[in-house]
Amino acid sequence: MVELGKIFVSFFKIGLFTFGGGYAMMPLFRQELIEKRKYITEDELIDYYSIGQCTPGVIAVNVATFTGYKIQKVLGAIVATLAIVLPSLLIIMALAGILNTLSDNQIVAHAFAGIRVGVIALILKEVIVLFKKAVATKFQISLFFVVLFLLFCIHLSAITVVLLAACAGFIKRFGDK
Repeated sequence: MVELGKIFVSFFKIGLFTFGGGYAMMPLFRQELIEKRKYITEDELIDYYSIGQCTPGVIAVNVATFTGYKIQKVLGAIVATLAIVLPSLLIIMALAGILNTLSDNQIVAHAFAGIRVGVIALILKEVIVLFKKAVATKFQISLFFVVLFLLFCIHLSAITVVLLAACAGFIKRFGDK
């Protein structure tokens, strides 16, 4: 029960102090789940983000669910998922009535513009960290450029590109044997 409480507090904090969605949560996921609590490894976080990107739903919720499951199985997954969602739910309910009024306020509009820039910087930092960890071999570098080409030049869907990249990794793995 104590461990479930720790899981709840960890994910509630992440949900409470993060603006900008799943990718913006990565620094807090790393700090809380890897460095502080040692619930998961860097590789597991990257795997959870990758799987979370490919599965339906919000990436942060998927990462919370996967991590909670790893720590305390089904009950851990439920607690982590509820904890990551609860702050947003409470904040949205509190702001729902006044958001339309605030959106016309120039001070609030400028604050949101600043928040967007800050969130983009957080995401870029995490992209660099992920890139260094996930694109390390010649094969991964080649695959990275092929994926960029497929996305930006051929305009394949993200789902198709992820599936093709997974197939390439699978073929590479068994081709090495």
